[in-house]
Amino acid sequence: MTSAILQGIRGRRDDLQPVLRRIADVILADPVAAGRLTIDQLADAADCAQSSVVNFSRELDFSGYRDFRSALVEETVRAAAHEGEQAIPGDIDPTDPLETNVARIAAADARAVRDTVRLLDLEGLEAAAAALSSSRRIILTGMGASGLAATDLQYKLTRLGFSAQALTSAHDALPAVTALGEQDCLVAISDSGRTTDVLDALEIAVRSGARTLAITGAPASPLARRSHHVLLTASREPSFRAGATSSRIAQLTIADCLLIAISTAMPDAGSEALQRTRAVMESRRP
Repeated sequence: MTSAILQGIRGRRDDLQPVLRRIADVILADPVAAGRLTIDQLADAADCAQSSVVNFSRELDFSGYRDFRSALVEETVRAAAHEGEQAIPGDIDPTDPLETNVARIAAADARAVRDTVRLLDLEGLEAAAAALSSSRRIILTGMGASGLAATDLQYKLTRLGFSAQALTSAHDALPAVTALGEQDCLVAISDSGRTTDVLDALEIAVRSGARTLAITGAPASPLARRSHHVLLTASREPSFRAGATSSRIAQLTIADCLLIAISTAMPDAGSEALQRTRAVMESRRP
């Protein structure tokens, strides 16, 4: 589902109060069906008061439930018309035919890229690129699958001539971040925005006066709230999949967008750096 409404709910879910989280879960489980529910039916389904449904709607910047419901219905209809049967693909079920599950994986990954680009704030992207471009040293950190995105972005930045280092364990990242200063930047990557090791690195960077850039799927998370710059990803990870594949692909999309934004801002220097690194690597080929 490419709905900005559903992406907003997914991004905020973990930071909602328990009663509002139950409402979110009812809607995310079946957005089409949820759009048909009256306020009392949704309240019953989430085992809460109608006033909580109103508060949930306002949390998403709607005036009330009627306004929210109308927008949700409009988005689900538009998405279904645009994407067909894969608008809201089901979770991976190991008992289903392989062909079906492969199609679901492809749809989820494609949707993650498409939704991330649609969600991208271009002014925020330019500001983040400017912060990286003017940094003396860049440290990137992310744990688990987010560490793969950190390593990928480090590679891209290094190819452009920047001093960049990806550190994917707390034992490596935390000591390194203590050495950052005002001319340096920490790129913190966490889909949930709540990874303890990443948040610890961020707090150290903030206290040291370093610039901070968060890449996360949770706009209301502690990581997003504490960072100077925030780039949001959009993904819906089927529960059966290991390694947070869709969220990682969304993070890699952000890395590619940052690369283009930096290259656009400094075309000559970026082109020269790429040519030098390309020449070095080609010299290694037999």
